[in-house]
Amino acid sequence: MKNIQQILSSQREFYNSQCTKNPSFRKEQLKKLYDIVKLHEKDILDALAKDFGKPQFEGYATEVGFVLSEIRFHLKNVIKWSAPRGRRGNLLDFFSTAKIYSEPMGQVLIIAPWNYPFQLLMSPLIGAISAGNTAIVKPSELAPSTSSIIFSLISENFDKDYIYCFEGGKEETNELLKLNFDFIFFTGSEKVGRIVMQAAANNLCPVCLELGGKSPCIIDKTAPIDLTCKRIAWGKFLNAGQTCVAPDYILVHRDISAAIKYGIKKYIIEFYGKDPSDSKDFARIINLHHFNRISNLLDEKKIFYGGNTNESDLYISPTILENITFSDRIMQEEIFGPVLPIIEFTEPEEIIENVKKFAKPLSFYVFSKSKSFQKKMIQEIEAGNANINDTVMQFANKNLPFGGKGNSGTGSYHGRQSFETFSHLKSVNHKSFLIDLPIRYPPYSSIKLNLIRKLLK
Repeated sequence: MKNIQQILSSQREFYNSQCTKNPSFRKEQLKKLYDIVKLHEKDILDALAKDFGKPQFEGYATEVGFVLSEIRFHLKNVIKWSAPRGRRGNLLDFFSTAKIYSEPMGQVLIIAPWNYPFQLLMSPLIGAISAGNTAIVKPSELAPSTSSIIFSLISENFDKDYIYCFEGGKEETNELLKLNFDFIFFTGSEKVGRIVMQAAANNLCPVCLELGGKSPCIIDKTAPIDLTCKRIAWGKFLNAGQTCVAPDYILVHRDISAAIKYGIKKYIIEFYGKDPSDSKDFARIINLHHFNRISNLLDEKKIFYGGNTNESDLYISPTILENITFSDRIMQEEIFGPVLPIIEFTEPEEIIENVKKFAKPLSFYVFSKSKSFQKKMIQEIEAGNANINDTVMQFANKNLPFGGKGNSGTGSYHGRQSFETFSHLKSVNHKSFLIDLPIRYPPYSSIKLNLIRKLLK
């Protein structure tokens, strides 16, 4: 760890040289990153497949392609975002101008998770580069092949005084958190997020925490059955359910519950075949620990469809559970796997009352043709983000900030919001020497008091 302290010190020296504050330099580095990712696309996809059988389409769409798209967006806008923004003055500060400068946070630490190990490291790194920071990045040791390719791409193409990739496990991460960074960006579980936030507090270091939670999917009886089931099945079983914004459980109106169960079953078969273990399009669980955790959540008496497991292959089939209540074990933690519990309701108030018993979820979904129902759910259920009549796709919109609320996280990123997250907005007021109003100076008087009352209205 002595070495990493030296690297952090050298990064601070490089940052203090003012080089990273040049928007042209930032653009050059983003272009370099783009070219590197593009050149090594196959290596990255192979690593993702080796770590947990991620299908090539999902690997490109949710990892490599996502990152390339994000870089292009920053390349197009970074010069504009970096420019000072003018703001109006006020009568009390007569003859002054004001601007907001986007100043880099400084030396940042980015800790990535294992479920989207490439995208969830590179996406915040893009924001860090775009905003003019130096960075130490920590890929997940649970996805060793992807961690290795990330280490190679960064160490072979970027000076360690600018961007450094630090591989290691839990102990190394804890040591990193003891260092004095200017900003920490963490994606992962709520449990580890608390550790990160506590460590950051020791250095008064600001953080962005992208966590998770039990994201509900609410279906009322006006929703079109077939398309609703198709979109839910895709969003839930993408990456074998190991997606922080995947629907965690379904709340469905009792009148259409059976139709929803059979509809999702239909699309599981259509997407992955009658035996998804033979499908090249269905991923595997990341490791034995998570395989056992998810398997132990299965109640054989409540399996409507699926429920097949193979420990040697870390395979858990897409599974639908029925007759679930909020007191069942599977409803006590985030599932983060290909298991979908279904709970019935009759009145909207039931939904709101029960969802509010949980911590605020990262995402929630509403399927309905009723504008009033949509509005009621959006207004009364608090969450980091939401999607009406689809799943997961809110994450892919570069024009929407993405982040959690409460236990599901703090702060947000994507698109311009990534630039803002890795920047400090420095307000600068510029006052002219030509005029100096005497009203603010003592001795005070009733005339001055009446005048200030008018000016502050």
